[in-house]
Amino acid sequence: MAIAAQTPSGQPILILKEGTTREVGRSALRINIEVAKTIAESLKTSLGPMGMDKMLVDSLGDIVITSDGATMLKEMDVEHPAAKMMVEVAKAQDDETGDGTTSVVVLAGELLKVAEELVDQEIHPTVIIEGYKKAARKAAEIIDSLAIEVKEGDVETLKKVAETALASKDVAGSRKELAELIVQAADIVKTKQNGKVKVDIDNIKVEKKEGKSIAETQLIRGMVIDKEVVHSDMPKKVENARIALIQNPLEIEKTEIDAKIRISNPEQMKAFLDQEVELLREMVDKIKEAKANVVFCQKGIDEVAQHFLAKADILAVRRVKKSDMGKLAKATGARIITNIEELSEGDLGYAGLVEERKVGEDKMVFVENCKNPKAVTILIRGAAKHVVEEAERSIHDAIAVVRNVMEDRKVVPGGGAVEIEVSRKLREYAETLGGREQFAVKAFADVVEVIPKVLITNAGFDQIDKIAELRAAHKQGNLTTGFEVNTGEIKDMIKEGVIEPTRVKKQAIASATEAAEMILRIDDVIAAGKMEKGKGAGAQPLPQSYPGGAPPY
Repeated sequence: MAIAAQTPSGQPILILKEGTTREVGRSALRINIEVAKTIAESLKTSLGPMGMDKMLVDSLGDIVITSDGATMLKEMDVEHPAAKMMVEVAKAQDDETGDGTTSVVVLAGELLKVAEELVDQEIHPTVIIEGYKKAARKAAEIIDSLAIEVKEGDVETLKKVAETALASKDVAGSRKELAELIVQAADIVKTKQNGKVKVDIDNIKVEKKEGKSIAETQLIRGMVIDKEVVHSDMPKKVENARIALIQNPLEIEKTEIDAKIRISNPEQMKAFLDQEVELLREMVDKIKEAKANVVFCQKGIDEVAQHFLAKADILAVRRVKKSDMGKLAKATGARIITNIEELSEGDLGYAGLVEERKVGEDKMVFVENCKNPKAVTILIRGAAKHVVEEAERSIHDAIAVVRNVMEDRKVVPGGGAVEIEVSRKLREYAETLGGREQFAVKAFADVVEVIPKVLITNAGFDQIDKIAELRAAHKQGNLTTGFEVNTGEIKDMIKEGVIEPTRVKKQAIASATEAAEMILRIDDVIAAGKMEKGKGAGAQPLPQSYPGGAPPY
């Protein structure tokens, strides 16, 4: 029903449209918290190396099997506004750090859960928010104090970071081999800006193709283009390739203005067609003059031009994606040409080998052995579509964490070691605060411990005993001690090679805190009614019947 007010005389005043709903005060807060808690609970069982996968089936019957938090939330197609906020938090974590998406949602859900308990104790949401802010700032300081410096070029540490990220994925069985490829790829594409290492992960193309197994995944020092050579008479293999990248079509383009050509005899028709052929021949001659023997064209290549290119023993590929053209330029050193008349030998790129190969059921063009590539390709293989898709998501996360460490050069121990120490130090910090904010900081400290607790539970061990052991170890000064999920033992995570980027941990706590703060500030939810089918802008009136079969006009 519509929301209305009344005048002193009792006359109703319509404020909002019919069908609008409103929740205010504690009711609004509780509903939002309940939604966030439900989302967090659904992701908890997927956290860590022993976490379970989720199978998500959309309305068309397409299936996604994943343990990646951001992917799960994206595929869930949630409806409630608070749930959408949780999806956005996971997406932001994924965009910023590439990993920790499940952790950030679990933390946000737990922060809201304990906030609800504090509200029941008559602590105002504003006080809770201030306490959370102080706790988050202190947590970031504690994480920085635990960070371990990584030397530039420390490949072994980078491999361990990649393996830790892959350990919680379906590709964990091949994590050593994949970590090796990922670190190599990141090392190839890295650049230096003002003395600092920068890794643009967009320069690492991840191409997937069903067939064989994950172990057959390979790194190409160059590009793999999911296209085939355009003409059967063209060479399928070119060594010492001189590569031209052409943005415009190798075709006779239609004029922008419609025009008619009057042809009155066959000779005129032949002359017209001969002129088109001549123009295409000139285009190919220009490519030959530049001494190119491989052409990648972003748009189409006319059949006549294909014929001339084949006669000149030039390998050509058409309709290459714009993003792939950019990566080809970085890999081969070629310059993308918009006007073929401007093509010269200096615009060409180089690759030791360009070859069309059959991969699975399809043909692909491999551009390999580039001299100094700044773009590379990881070609993923796998037994089924779902396997290669999950492998792609896993490799993206691992590339991102390697990038984080190469740029920040700081890591922290995994296995819940950081969270246990942050929680312990936050409890000490809470004692220095006065007022009710102290309760919020203590609650925050309890929430941070949820990560090791869930890791322990998902691995099938008793969390009470293991958390007590972890707390005791940290109290004795063993700050890198964490939970080893495979054996259930409390071990030094640095020695075990379970290492994570500092950036991931700090961002997860910061993002979860911000999400919780945002939801805690909401005390009024006004939702418009759903638009009825057939109503709204552009809706057509429903057909009506009239006596006699015609309208009365």
